[in-house]
Amino acid sequence: MILVTEATGPVGQRLVEELSDAHAATTAMVPVQAAAPDLPPAVGYVEATLDDPPSAEVLREFDRVFLTSPAREEQVELEVYFVDALVAAGHRPHVVKLAADGFQDPDCRVRFMRNHRQVAVHLEGTGLPVTYLAPGVYMEYLLAATDAIREQGLIPAPAGDGRVAFVAASDVAAVGASALTSGDPGDIHVITGPEALGYADVAARVSAVFARQVDYADIPVDQARWDMREDGIPEWHAEGMIELFGWISAGACDEVTDTVRTVVGEDPRPLEHWLNEHREAFMFHASGASTQRF
Repeated sequence: MILVTEATGPVGQRLVEELSDAHAATTAMVPVQAAAPDLPPAVGYVEATLDDPPSAEVLREFDRVFLTSPAREEQVELEVYFVDALVAAGHRPHVVKLAADGFQDPDCRVRFMRNHRQVAVHLEGTGLPVTYLAPGVYMEYLLAATDAIREQGLIPAPAGDGRVAFVAASDVAAVGASALTSGDPGDIHVITGPEALGYADVAARVSAVFARQVDYADIPVDQARWDMREDGIPEWHAEGMIELFGWISAGACDEVTDTVRTVVGEDPRPLEHWLNEHREAFMFHASGASTQRF
């Protein structure tokens, strides 16, 4: 039996669909019962959170656990608390931990990757069998630029000439499903899209897909910080994004791997395909949608 934490998140939601399609016995961990109707019919659920986990009796039912949580200041504490609950349950499930490429590099000081590295250190200390998924920058990050694209024809980012092997969350979920159903512990899967693109390349692809001129605006870091403050992005996350763009500018996100092809048997989704899937988000402003630029 497989337990998927954060089953309503961008990767978790797609993961439970992949597992359902594979007819794998799966339970989704959801924060409230109201989220359960959105799950595939064959997927069960348990109402719990990382800091209020299922009981030890329930946790002992699972031999594989997908561990993930949103990037936030409390991420390490939350995931460590949940890992300790798994250990205390007296069971030794195979944990598939969703991290981020760069977490395995001790020289990477981006706080998002550093969080994952700290959780990984704790996991290794428990002796639990672990597989790590280390995706690069998600294509979904580009959704934060939809307002600027519609209103100004711009993708603003302090990314310099850095190139990014953007990857779709659905491809990360597909690798995760394989790791949970047939993978062996001990691997680190670095997951990327099919090519490394500069932000000017991204703007050109957006222009081609939506038949309108969109340009890349390489903005100063101070402007990016001010824009994020205006958008209401919490300071901890905003500073993390500044660190991430610095990491991109330094050329640390341009590696392209064949992980999706090797593990799933299909090529990773190209940016044009992903843009067409999200055409509505780029063409129309949804009421109540985020207007964050990053």
